[in-house]
Amino acid sequence: MDWVKRSSDYTLTDGKSGFSINFAGMKFDEALLSTLSGAFAKASAGIADIEAGKIKNPDEQRKVTHFTDRISYPASPEFAAVESFAAKVISEGKFDAVVVNGIGGSALGPQLMQFAVNGPYWNELPKSKRHGLKIYFLDNTDSSGFADLLEVMEPAKTLHLVISKSGGTQETKNNMIAMEKFYASCGLDFAECAVAVTMLNSSLYQHAKANNWLEIFEMAESIGGRTSETAIVGHLPAALTGIDFGKFLAGACDMDAWTRQSDYRNNPAMFLAAMWFLAGNGKGDRNMVIVPYSDRLVLLSRYLQQLVMESLGKELDLDGNIAHQGLNVFGNKGGTDAHAFIQQLNDGRDDFFATFIEVLQDAKSLEINDGVTMGDYLHGFFEGLSAALRSKGRQTITIRIPQLTVYELGQIIALYERAVAIYAEFININAFHQPGVQAYKLAAKDILALRGKVLSSLTGKSGFSGDSNAFAEIAGVPEKAVEVAALLDKAALNNGAVSREFNGKNWVYTVK
Repeated sequence: MDWVKRSSDYTLTDGKSGFSINFAGMKFDEALLSTLSGAFAKASAGIADIEAGKIKNPDEQRKVTHFTDRISYPASPEFAAVESFAAKVISEGKFDAVVVNGIGGSALGPQLMQFAVNGPYWNELPKSKRHGLKIYFLDNTDSSGFADLLEVMEPAKTLHLVISKSGGTQETKNNMIAMEKFYASCGLDFAECAVAVTMLNSSLYQHAKANNWLEIFEMAESIGGRTSETAIVGHLPAALTGIDFGKFLAGACDMDAWTRQSDYRNNPAMFLAAMWFLAGNGKGDRNMVIVPYSDRLVLLSRYLQQLVMESLGKELDLDGNIAHQGLNVFGNKGGTDAHAFIQQLNDGRDDFFATFIEVLQDAKSLEINDGVTMGDYLHGFFEGLSAALRSKGRQTITIRIPQLTVYELGQIIALYERAVAIYAEFININAFHQPGVQAYKLAAKDILALRGKVLSSLTGKSGFSGDSNAFAEIAGVPEKAVEVAALLDKAALNNGAVSREFNGKNWVYTVK
């Protein structure tokens, strides 16, 4: 294989921004690409339908507008309102920090942006060196995360963004309720520190309005959480921490223009989706490994896990046939990865393709010896690993960006959003709904209902002892003994309704 020629033939570069992507390390040839001519045509038509405003989420009868909305958003009254609100908050100085309370796309996108643009130590900078608020995240319904936040949070100086598109996301709602109670216990009015980001007239919208929250910003129904970083969800946290969101949108829109072309040879997203398809036999048979050679992009693999896996992991195709589609994503950061999973990638199972992302401009020139800088070493490790994997026949893609600013982050996010939408056309699935997520939430409600039934059955039975089977019988659910055991284990260490002792084989529970 002539590596020089192949790299020349299969590297797509945007001369204006310096963004390039090299597909030469993937296993394909012209004959294999020609088999996708129909898929390319279908994908082009499908993407055109998205941008024309046709229904592309048939399960929920919704349009999909994240590609087109970000074109007009910078000139909109909504954009100006966010910028004005953020500027006022920062200039008034009442708040020193902001908490983003959201889950999934409502947190992952803002987290990625903060880490990539402002860096990991933003909150530790003195106020004189920060051009915005400190930022924290509540992105789960885990009391430890809430407790950790309280250790550093100054309630009267903290702004809270409660972000839920539907307005009823349980994890977000739990944190909101707990925070409202905490503020009340401090003699403070949570409403004076609270901002809602949600759809018009959602339960969160109504709650915020009824309680006179500081502000309510509306989310579009046609933009899903995992594709909301270029909309209000990404904008408000960014603006409050001094990030130029307009520049971020410019990067995304420039990538959109590049990836809007119908010719896959000039369309990096079309080519990227084709590589995913060919590498995984159209069924996701290979894992996607994301390896950014940048500390600040360490969260990119987590962000792409949601974008790719929630979008493409589907049981049914658009015709209702069993498909079990999906594409696994995992990753780490370059350099560090050489002491983690690279050993397996190099010598172990050949069940992946790796995407490397290199930032060409060093953040700081740090000479180590003889004119060789720390950045030169990182580049050497990257090229060495890439060459080592290729020598073993492992498949690689390489993305290079000149520097890492909010503009380049916009390009990366837009590239992957477009590739996901194109790949979904290839495999004929709806990338814009998440029935599996709803399924686990319904199952969780069943467990909570069972918990209530079990605990209520203990009334008047003080001193009763037995294993989980005995307690399941009392509750009238003998077939749920395993689930009852887990509920009793939780209760024994939390609400005090029961105690437990281990008899050498099983836990024995006693009603207090």
